[in-house]
Amino acid sequence: MSKTLFCGSQGRKKINSGREMNNLFASDTIFTVTQITSLIKEILEASFNNITLEGEISNWRPSAAGHIYFTLKDSDSQIKAVIFRGAASKLSFSPKDGNKVRCKGSLSVYAPQGNYQIIVTSMELAGQGNILQMLEERKKKLAAEGLFDSNRKKNLPLFPKTIGVITSPTGAAIRDILNVSKRRNPTININILPAIVQGEGAAETIVKMIELANFYELCDVLIIGRGGGSLEDLLPFSEESVVRAIANSKIPTISAVGHEIDWAISDFAADRRAPTPSAAAEMAVPLLGDIQQQLTYYKDSMYTAIKQRVENTRLMIKSFNPENLEVRFRNIQQPLLNRYATAKEDLIKNMNDKIKDLRQKIETSKTVLENASPQTILERGYSMVTDENGTVIRDSASMKVDDKLIIRPASGKIFAKTTGVEK
Repeated sequence: MSKTLFCGSQGRKKINSGREMNNLFASDTIFTVTQITSLIKEILEASFNNITLEGEISNWRPSAAGHIYFTLKDSDSQIKAVIFRGAASKLSFSPKDGNKVRCKGSLSVYAPQGNYQIIVTSMELAGQGNILQMLEERKKKLAAEGLFDSNRKKNLPLFPKTIGVITSPTGAAIRDILNVSKRRNPTININILPAIVQGEGAAETIVKMIELANFYELCDVLIIGRGGGSLEDLLPFSEESVVRAIANSKIPTISAVGHEIDWAISDFAADRRAPTPSAAAEMAVPLLGDIQQQLTYYKDSMYTAIKQRVENTRLMIKSFNPENLEVRFRNIQQPLLNRYATAKEDLIKNMNDKIKDLRQKIETSKTVLENASPQTILERGYSMVTDENGTVIRDSASMKVDDKLIIRPASGKIFAKTTGVEK
């Protein structure tokens, strides 16, 4: 006779060991494959729904749909794993075979094949060496986008009124900043913008505070940082979202993460990098004595400049008496009169030269015209011969015997008749 066991969520019993598992069923209990698989699925998925596995990636296979399939293994065992598209898009690095990682997720049983796998919801590199590799990859990516370019850097204000500090309100960093600020300039205002500085949710709160400070213009300088810690503790300040928020800040920023030997990618995006939170306060807060000294210098400089201008004005007014004005007027007038006389003489001379040239040209033209006159030619002994109608005889071919001719010398007329023609 067979016995069948149905396991539901309402009647679930906590199982702590294989011995207790055996006690749930009689030795003669018979299961179908579907029943035992369903039982295993329910127990595994209920018991391992939020776990963290550490292992090495192998057989990394992205699919066309955006999901990623791979195997997570160590020296003795392995387990299949999958990251669905939504979670894969949020990865902060580019995983590859051989990477040692920590994966958060839940176990899942695929009943049709009786296989189990882990559905990964988040992943991070495990081990300091892998973290450094991840940080280096992210740093190169952001540098290629120009987020660290020097032309993006803003100058810190010389005389800030308010300093904003994004850090833990209970950490050592804020105490150091407050102490240094009070010592250097007790009149300066400090706005504390509280944030989680390590662990889950840290990056989100840091970004939120940066955006809040910029939106409401809460300060003149923004210090972002925390005290020292492990490489893993400082990771929020290397998150891509934090680095982009710092790079996009309109308020000048100072990155102050950890001790001198510590670093974060935010150091490269900020306008200034301080080795410690205390050093950041010294950068941001000018010494009150220096400010007072500078103000005294400006006051003395302005007094000297005003005094000099007043003296120059007094001397100028003093010089304006009738005698001095007449002398100054003559000094101005005489060069102008000299220039006028010189210009007048030059103008008259140029006009006379022009008239002389024109007269010479007229005389030359008159001579040319007179020499070309017919009367002048006749007076030189030449005569003009015409027929009785007055037509000038230019060719003997037009003449014949007994034609009447009129010969005109320089004066008078001579009447003649042709006795012969030679052609």
